[in-house]
Amino acid sequence: MTHPTISRLHEVVAKGDDSQIASLLAEDVQFLPPTYWKTWTGRAPVAAILGHVGQIFGDFRYRRIMGNGDDWALEFQCKIGEFDAVGVDLITLNSDGLIAQFEVVMRPYKSIGVLREAIMARVTSDPRFLHYQSALS
Repeated sequence: MTHPTISRLHEVVAKGDDSQIASLLAEDVQFLPPTYWKTWTGRAPVAAILGHVGQIFGDFRYRRIMGNGDDWALEFQCKIGEFDAVGVDLITLNSDGLIAQFEVVMRPYKSIGVLREAIMARVTSDPRFLHYQSALS
């Protein structure tokens, strides 16, 4: 049986609505993106970045959900512009059932580059991210 947080994530992630995503995240959530080797920490910036990703991804769908208890792997496919991509969301829940760690691995390389460009364009024009400039370097 899928954990309620994972089921809800499945419903909201592709909508790109960071307010719906935020309610699933622990206050000190850590997000490890596929686009660079830096960890985002905190509910507000992680919800915002996941909201942008949800708006960038097209034809997003989870193909398989695997896991039990606090550890989950959600395999997905999507389009990033004209490029196809597949990936896995590796999620760890805390004792309250909220997402404590969210790591994304993806392929192919070209799609990740396109995603990085799209995210950077959004983040650098989103005034909320002025507070998180250190996370962008």
